Amino acid sequence: MSEQTNVQERLTNVEDRLARLENLLVRIDEKLDQTPQVSVAESESTEKFQQWVTDYVSMRLQQLVPETCDHPAEAAAQDGPFLDNTNVPCTEEVVHRVKRIPIPFVREMVVQRVAENARSAQIERVDIEFFENAATF
Repeated sequence: MSEQTNVQERLTNVEDRLARLENLLVRIDEKLDQTPQVSVAESESTEKFQQWVTDYVSMRLQQLVPETCDHPAEAAAQDGPFLDNTNVPCTEEVVHRVKRIPIPFVREMVVQRVAENARSAQIERVDIEFFENAATF
């Protein structure tokens, strides 16, 4: 009978443990079912924070990718290549011709002379014809 008593005690202990486990699971389930009520103030502060994050990210993107930002109209008017180390606009042909001058100091002298002539003649964009005429010494 001692074996039967021992088995009975073990069975009772297991049933007690299962009952406690079931009670714990019921309480956990009840807590999970209770959803916290979000107040109006919390939702408004969340929306304000989301708007701030959106504005901040937009600002940073504009700083990192400036070509997407608005630029003044005058910057678009002066698009195109310029003579080396000057602010005188020229055509692609002129840029190619300047690059073909093999000696750097001669290239610099030619560019400076053409730039001076373009400024004095008030030329908006140096073309190949003006370059050939202005580059002769």
